[in-house]
Amino acid sequence: MTDGERALSPVCLIVPGLGNSGAGHWQTIWEQKRHDCQRVQLGLWDDPNRNVWISRLDHAVRGVQGPVVLVAHSLGCHAVLWWARLLGSAVPGNVVGALLVAPPDVDLAGVPDALARFAPTPRQILPFPALVVASSDDPYCDADRAAELAAGWAAGFVLLEGEGHINAASGLSHWTEGQDLLAALLDGRPQGRESGPSIATGGGRIGFDLRGG
Repeated sequence: MTDGERALSPVCLIVPGLGNSGAGHWQTIWEQKRHDCQRVQLGLWDDPNRNVWISRLDHAVRGVQGPVVLVAHSLGCHAVLWWARLLGSAVPGNVVGALLVAPPDVDLAGVPDALARFAPTPRQILPFPALVVASSDDPYCDADRAAELAAGWAAGFVLLEGEGHINAASGLSHWTEGQDLLAALLDGRPQGRESGPSIATGGGRIGFDLRGG
C-alpha cells in the first residue's frame, strides 16, 4: 500500500469494553497486526464513567485526519452509542462506519453498576453505517435482543453460531471473519451471513463479568 492509499484508508479506532481487551483478544491482535488500527484509551477500565468514555472517544475521533471506522466490543459499543446520541447531527462527518461486536444488554434488571451506568440503551438511528455482530450463545445478550437493538439503530445484523461473547475466550485469534465483515461494511457490500435471530437463548444468564472481554 502506498502512502497515498494509506492516507485515504479509514483509521480503525478500537473501542474496548470493560476491563480493556487483553493479549488474546481479537481487538488487540488487530491493533498489533493491522497498519490501520489504533486503540482508544478510554481509561477507568474497571470502573467506567460514561461521560469520561464519551469524551475520550470524541477526542480520539477528532484527532484523526481522515476517515474513521469505529470497531467496538462489548461495553465499548455503548460508549459509541451514547457518543452518537449526545452529539446527534454534530457527529463528525469523517466517521464512515461502526462495527459493533457483542453489545451487552445493559437494560436487564440486576446488572452490575458498571453496566447500569450506560442504561438505558440509546435507540436512535445511527448517523453512519453500522453492523452489529452477535453470537447465538452470548451470555450477556440474547440473540433476539441483539437483533432488536440492531434494528433500532438501523444497523445490519450478523449472528454467529456458538462464539460466546466474541472475546478472547472465544479463541478467535485474528478473527478473519470479523475482518471480512469490516471490509464488507466499508465497501457497502451485502453483509454475508446476515440473518435474524434464528436461535433464541432464553433469559438465562451465567453472571455478568465482562472484564478483559
